[in-house]
Amino acid sequence: MLRFLVHRLLSAVPVLFIVSLVSFALIWLVPGDVASSIADPGATIEELARIRARLNLDKPLHLQMLHWYGNLLQGDLGQSFLLNRGVGQAIAERLPVTLSLTGIALVIALTIGVLSGVIAAVRHGTWLDQSFMVLALLGLSIPDFWLGLVGIYTFAVALGWLPSGGFVPMDQSFAGWARSMTLPALTLALTQMGLLARITRSSMLEVLRLDYVRTARAKGLPDLQVVGKHALTNALIPVITVIGVIVGVMLGGVVVIEQVFSLPGVGRLIIGAVLRRDYPVIQGGLLLLASIYVFVNIAVDMLYALIDPRVRYD
Repeated sequence: MLRFLVHRLLSAVPVLFIVSLVSFALIWLVPGDVASSIADPGATIEELARIRARLNLDKPLHLQMLHWYGNLLQGDLGQSFLLNRGVGQAIAERLPVTLSLTGIALVIALTIGVLSGVIAAVRHGTWLDQSFMVLALLGLSIPDFWLGLVGIYTFAVALGWLPSGGFVPMDQSFAGWARSMTLPALTLALTQMGLLARITRSSMLEVLRLDYVRTARAKGLPDLQVVGKHALTNALIPVITVIGVIVGVMLGGVVVIEQVFSLPGVGRLIIGAVLRRDYPVIQGGLLLLASIYVFVNIAVDMLYALIDPRVRYD
């Protein structure tokens, strides 16, 4: 197991290198001038040249790239052009918001999605099964940003149950933090609930037809034990597989959700950096999100051996 883990961690290095290389090249190929965004509207050509020299933007692209990678090897993500602080510090200040939002949304999606899929499989062919699958398809079809706007109008404007946006730190008020995270987390989780429900239902239907499940029923075991202990455990392998994909989708969706609900997370930081051409922040943020996605997929591979005793990484 340890050997496999080391191998996967080493294989993640070239993946992250390619991600950083592609993001660096795409960012710098986009037309525009960051010096013009920083300088005053009436800045002269000489003033723009001084800004480019101060930010090392006057050097060739390959030298800028080597300089960035050199700093990265020392744990330095660079200096933000517009925030007047290090990129690592700016990301660290906003990372708890993004991680808490993604974590809560993942827990909600797993709980409701898996439970709905199990119920739909056990009640296969009934109105309950059809209702869950229709809701799952509906959740998969609705865009996150539209669902967020509908949620704001319904629960914040019309009913006044939840705030329409903003963020309350947990150390200031746990109740305020929970209220500020509820609607964004539900919005982010809804589409993934539908995906998990459909996958769980499909896997459960396949497992429930196997011989050992029929044998367990023939022995007179309670339905809850047959479904929960024998069937669900073996049906979770496809669900665990898709968790890595879901985390990647959520990391992409969090950029939109944080913007809709005015949450001060990494996603909103990246959006602001894109609009203002703050290249170091964009590169650091994309590298961080890619790293989280890669390490989550490694963790998913490790979970296989814990769930299924037939899987061995020796």
